[in-house]
Amino acid sequence: MVYLQLIRYKNLLFLTFIQFVMQQLIVAPLLQKYGFEYITPDYTLLLLLLATVFIAAGGYVINDYFDIKIDRINKPDKQFVGTIVTKQQAMLLHQVFTGIGVICGLVLAFCLRSFTLAFLFIVVPGLLWFYSASYKRQFLIGNLIVALLAALSVLVVGIGTVADLKHTYANLVFQTTIPAEIYTWIGGFAVFSFLLTFVRELVKDLQDVEGDREMECRTVAIVWGENKTKVLIYSIVFVVVLLLAGVSLYYIPFENSLSFRYVLFGLILPLITFGYLILKAKTIESLHAAASFLKYIMLLGVLYSFVFYFLLAKQFGLSLFNLFLIK
Repeated sequence: MVYLQLIRYKNLLFLTFIQFVMQQLIVAPLLQKYGFEYITPDYTLLLLLLATVFIAAGGYVINDYFDIKIDRINKPDKQFVGTIVTKQQAMLLHQVFTGIGVICGLVLAFCLRSFTLAFLFIVVPGLLWFYSASYKRQFLIGNLIVALLAALSVLVVGIGTVADLKHTYANLVFQTTIPAEIYTWIGGFAVFSFLLTFVRELVKDLQDVEGDREMECRTVAIVWGENKTKVLIYSIVFVVVLLLAGVSLYYIPFENSLSFRYVLFGLILPLITFGYLILKAKTIESLHAAASFLKYIMLLGVLYSFVFYFLLAKQFGLSLFNLFLIK
């Protein structure tokens, strides 16, 4: 159980769920909409999941490896490296997990003849290493890297799918709007993931001020202080709310009001509630509760894919999960 907690198995399960949902509820119905019975082969999705999960697991381990002193202050009850797991064992786990992830990613890139995927699966492990060793202690850089990696974990599904289509149909696929639609929809989820992950990282900075200050880190919460950091959080949440409202009203092409109602009650109102929780948060426990609530909002954002699939199937007469038609 210790090793499962070390690799943040809940986060890995959530990552797996996101990528599976993006593939099955966004990409697959978009292809079906254009009459493509061809769906990305199961082995490519499996390789993608294995690559991202193992690389992420290795990233979590190396993060704890470099954070032994900080974790001793910020979360002594959840510190595993240096107590139950030795530093040597942690480094070995990081190398094994990252190695497996990179190999799976490169095999996928080779199968799809995608230089972009190969580049990502080589660069991302390096980013995770340097983030853990240095960047996370610097002003804003660490927050932006984590947010970028979260967005890439979503966007890579679209990159893989378009690479697969190009490999199968050559450049003919780019004479259609299919790649643009895939990137637009997957990109929307990726932007949502980027912004909310960035906000969550700022909240975590507020939680970890004591240990970070002891280790002379230059996080936003330390450089700017609590009040200015909260103002930045409010600003980003406000931008996300505006983007959700604007996109839902003017760009999502569904006549049914279900989409807007889901965005309003499932995302916008919870985000406003989150802003209120941050406003009232005065203790580490209350900040932790706000960060946990933000996780549920991120989950609700992913679950919008079910609404998308339902409305797309209804509008274009597609079969839901190849079982029945929506009228």
